[in-house]
Amino acid sequence: MSVRESALGMPELPSEGQLPPEPQVYDSAVRIPPLVGELRNMWEYRRLIRLLVTRDVLLRYKRSLLGVWWTLLNPLLTTAVLWLVFSGLFHFRIGGGGVPFVVYLLSGVIVVLCFQQAVEAVATSIVLNYAVLTKVYVPPEVFSVSAGLAAAVNLGLGTIPLVLLQLAMGVGIPWTVVLLPLPVVALLAFTIGAGLAVASIAVRFPDMLDFNRVILVIIGYMTPTFYPLSIVPRGFRHVIEANPVFHDLVFFRGLVYEGVLPSWQTCVWAFGSGFVALAAGLWLFARSWRTAVVMM
Repeated sequence: MSVRESALGMPELPSEGQLPPEPQVYDSAVRIPPLVGELRNMWEYRRLIRLLVTRDVLLRYKRSLLGVWWTLLNPLLTTAVLWLVFSGLFHFRIGGGGVPFVVYLLSGVIVVLCFQQAVEAVATSIVLNYAVLTKVYVPPEVFSVSAGLAAAVNLGLGTIPLVLLQLAMGVGIPWTVVLLPLPVVALLAFTIGAGLAVASIAVRFPDMLDFNRVILVIIGYMTPTFYPLSIVPRGFRHVIEANPVFHDLVFFRGLVYEGVLPSWQTCVWAFGSGFVALAAGLWLFARSWRTAVVMM
């Protein structure tokens, strides 16, 4: 006899005349191989993840006057400030194709803000949901993954004004824009993995959360958001190119307005760094999350 699941992934009560299902017992002594258990939990609790993503997107600015519109205004206002400061320096256009500086700038701001917000949200997800974790059994990685997915939704919403700006500036929309989910998946894998690694370290060293904010700022400046790579000294370019977010941004820009497919090196860097970070973050998190709930 099959048992239906509720919206939260929990079994529903049987109707009259049916035998109750056998109770599910959670045995903390049973050791499930790292990664296997976490991936299985994400599939089994997919409905809860979807609910949490909806909550994070819709309720983040619930008390503000503009509400969810801040999802669009945040990158636009950041872009406006940077454009006023740097537009004269870069003469409004970037690259050999004459891309307007504001298009180049907004595309970078969207990707970098998504990365920074996602890592921060994933890293603090365990602390914010501590009350739930101590009362009912919910795999903690569910909250972390949902936080990263919510940031990806914000990235998708932030792409809307970018596309409209491209039309207004005469850049147009190339056919490659339909492939945008590819760099988003690569960036999402890297951000969730990095956030899980930070959360794992923060279990024993809470100062890691503050240190993480400093690291995110450094990575943001090491990503060519408001400056072209051509002005970077040749000896320092290798440091910029070692930044995984740089390759995600090159991937994103190539598809959204340049109309070119990424090189195989960019694909290897983007997807390789993303899934390696995700696997490492899940493995590290699987070894430390039980300690996290006890120590908090």
